[in-house]
Amino acid sequence: MALADMEHAASGCRDSGSPFSEIIELNVGGQVYVTRHKTLIAVPDSLLWNMFSKKSPKELARDSKGRFFLDRDGFLFRYILDYLRDLNLVLPDYFPEKSRLQREADFFLLRDLAKRLNPRVSKDNSISEEISQSDTEDGAQCCSSGEPLRALAASGAMRSPSLDTRKSGYITIGYRGSYTIGRDIQTDAKFRRVARITVCGKTSLAKEVFGDTLNESRDPDRPPERYTSRYYLKYNFLEQAFDKLTEAGFHMVACSSTGTCAYTSNDPNEDKIWTSYTEYVFCRE
Repeated sequence: MALADMEHAASGCRDSGSPFSEIIELNVGGQVYVTRHKTLIAVPDSLLWNMFSKKSPKELARDSKGRFFLDRDGFLFRYILDYLRDLNLVLPDYFPEKSRLQREADFFLLRDLAKRLNPRVSKDNSISEEISQSDTEDGAQCCSSGEPLRALAASGAMRSPSLDTRKSGYITIGYRGSYTIGRDIQTDAKFRRVARITVCGKTSLAKEVFGDTLNESRDPDRPPERYTSRYYLKYNFLEQAFDKLTEAGFHMVACSSTGTCAYTSNDPNEDKIWTSYTEYVFCRE
C-alpha cells in the first residue's frame, strides 16, 4: 500500500506529457543540484533540452543514487543553471573563470550565453578586459612612431601598469606536513610530506599572485576586497609558492610552526612520525 502511494505521488510530480518528474536531481562532476524540469528545458535545442525532452529517463546516465549524471565542471554548472532560470547572466564582480564558463556554455549548446561571454562581443562584467584593450590600443599608437616611444621612455612616463597599481597587503601560506625519523635518529624515510598548501588573505591579492594555480573551489564567489582562508594551491611545492610571491614583490616577515610526535607502534624503538603545521606570512608594502 505504501509503495502504491509513493508511485502515485511520484506520478503526480511529473510534468504533463513528460516521463520526467517535475523536480530533478543532477550530479554534475560530483556536485549535486536540484531543479525543476522546466528549467532544464528552458532553451530549445540546447543539450539539456535534448536530454530532458527528447530522451527517456532510462537513456540517461545515472549515479549510484539514481541522480542524472553529467561529467562536467560541477562548480561552473551553478552559473549555467542560474542562466536557465531566467535567461539572464549575472556574475560576481571579479570572475576569472569566464573563459571556462564560455566553454561550458558551448558544450551545453547555450549559444546566447556563449555569445555574451565572448569578450569580443560583450564587455559585461569584464572591467579588466576593457583596461587591457585600452592599454593595447595606446601601446599600438605609441609604437607606430619611434620618436614618441623614445620620448616617453626618456621622460619616465612609460611605466609598467602592474607596478603602479599593485596594492599592499599580507598573504599567509600554511601547510600541514609530516616526516618520519627512523631508528637511531636516521631520517631514511619520506621527508616533509605536504598534503595541501593553504592561502589566506585578501581575495584580489591571492588571485593576482597565484593566478590559475589557485584552487578557489571551496570559496568560489568571494568578492575581491573580502578576505578568505579557504583557498589552496594546485601544487604541493612550497618553494614554487615562495617564488610566485617573490616575483609579485612580497617578502617574508614572520613564520611559526607547531608539531607533535607519534610512534608507528607501541615499541619506542620503531619509527617516529612527526606532524607539523607551519605558516609563513608575506608582506608587500
